[in-house]
Amino acid sequence: KVSFVPDEFIFKNYKYRNEYIVKMLKNYVYLNPGLTIVFNGEKYYSENGLKDLLSENINESDRLYPIIHLRGDDIEVAITHSKTQYSEEYHSFVNGQNTTQGGTHLNAFREAVVKTVREFYGKNFDASDIRKSIISAIAIKVMEPVFESQTKTKLGSTDMGGDYPTVRTYVNDFVKTNLDNYLHKNPDTAEKILKKILQAERERKELSGIRKLARDRAKKASLHNKKLRDCRVHFGDTKNERNLETTLFITEGDSASGSITKSRDVNTQAVFSLKGKPLNCYGLSKKIVYENEEFNLLQAALNIEESLEDLRYNNVVIATDADVDGMHIRLLLITFFLQFFPEIIKEGHLYILQTPLFRVRNKKETIYCYTEEERIDAIEKLKPKPEITRFKGLGEISPDEFKHFIGRDIRLDPVMLDDNMSIDELLSFYMGKNTPTRQEFIIDNLKVELDIIE
Repeated sequence: KVSFVPDEFIFKNYKYRNEYIVKMLKNYVYLNPGLTIVFNGEKYYSENGLKDLLSENINESDRLYPIIHLRGDDIEVAITHSKTQYSEEYHSFVNGQNTTQGGTHLNAFREAVVKTVREFYGKNFDASDIRKSIISAIAIKVMEPVFESQTKTKLGSTDMGGDYPTVRTYVNDFVKTNLDNYLHKNPDTAEKILKKILQAERERKELSGIRKLARDRAKKASLHNKKLRDCRVHFGDTKNERNLETTLFITEGDSASGSITKSRDVNTQAVFSLKGKPLNCYGLSKKIVYENEEFNLLQAALNIEESLEDLRYNNVVIATDADVDGMHIRLLLITFFLQFFPEIIKEGHLYILQTPLFRVRNKKETIYCYTEEERIDAIEKLKPKPEITRFKGLGEISPDEFKHFIGRDIRLDPVMLDDNMSIDELLSFYMGKNTPTRQEFIIDNLKVELDIIE
């Protein structure tokens, strides 16, 4: 039995996020089939290892074919393709550690899948067409692994240890033998994979002209456009101990971005300024990312066109006003990420910035309040007659004040997916054309003032 009580002296303003703990515990049971872990009375158990991990992460209706599950002595692999997701998605593990940034084992796996598929079909398909929409998991065991960072999120070892060859050779040989055998034994799956590759190839060729124009625009924009105010350190700089702090704030308009820009840490914090409301991209093809200037520049700023491996910032923070327009922009941005880059959310990179609604002060002390309850407590503390300011937007907050809200005491709400609903269901319900159903949902879930007071 393990119990944990945070030390309030060290963990100020802490909040439990059960979703994070549950995700870690689920990974442990996937990696140890048969193990049961009980967390706050809830049982977590897996019988089929990484196959269960993929089952949990992709709905059966969205799988192009049944999950391919391959096991060896010190390796386990699960593979499928999504019908709707554009990007590649990988879950990788070494000796039970979730290597969220991949490493030599994941590079070898991606390479092995491409090589095996090319040899099986006897065609030199483009690697990006083979891996488009792939969702897979790999777990290996390595003797005395060497990780590239203190957090052990990226494997640096090239050797498996013992009598084994290199990590690359071992993974390559395993995938080549077992995936090739599986495709020969399951012609239906092999046919579906071939159709998916050919479809990806057609789409890539259709996009190539638009993509070139968009890249040229993005290059010009990076030279002349002030949308992105970059920082010095980036997420990919694994040798820099501050790479995990790297943050991109996405703001609405120049007034908000101006306050953040003047008060940010230029080493690790970058700012991207939106111009008005982004497009509702639900149901649109990837073509729109290149045709729409805002989305194209945001994709270029994050450097995620090819894969999440090149992501330039560990934290992507939506920093909009706490009003109806700000909420709408937030929703449209989340839709963009869910539609085209869901792994940004799945890997825990997307956040909402909390900013204070009120400032309560007297001549001696200033208190920033994020809720109505905090405002009431602050008025009581600073009575008899404190000065109360209501912040309507981020642009109203001076740079001197803003540094308090994006520094050490920054408050971020992670954007997380609900396991009970697929991305497609989520987007079609909230962003689709089912207006009457959504209206009923809003009416049924509306919080009236009496509920809030109670």
